Amino acid sequence: MTTGARPSAGATRLCPHCGAVILRSAAVCPSCKKHLRYAPGAEVEPTFVPLRVAGAFRHPAAGEAWEYAVTVTITDEAGKELSRQIVGVGALEPGEERTFTFAVEVFTPAAMAEAALEAARRG
Repeated sequence: MTTGARPSAGATRLCPHCGAVILRSAAVCPSCKKHLRYAPGAEVEPTFVPLRVAGAFRHPAAGEAWEYAVTVTITDEAGKELSRQIVGVGALEPGEERTFTFAVEVFTPAAMAEAALEAARRG
């Protein structure tokens, strides 16, 4: 790769703040929200969100505590597992509730470039 060249689509790195695996193109970590480098338009919104799921469950008022693990699995079109991660674990005591939200956010290079141009125009 030559100096200043764009990394290939999907290239990753670790966030120096929280250690999450993130896209190399990100100027802001989507996990901890800290800035990674100065980039006009770094606060770019996703181009689109093709999937967003939210749900909740409540432990009944009686009984022993429940433990849970939140697992995310990504597979390709052939069903091959590309990634499997435990993103959180915990426990619910009787009467407690947890809500979970999962979203797939898509960022296109054209939208990111347009946001950077707009930010540069503003100043």
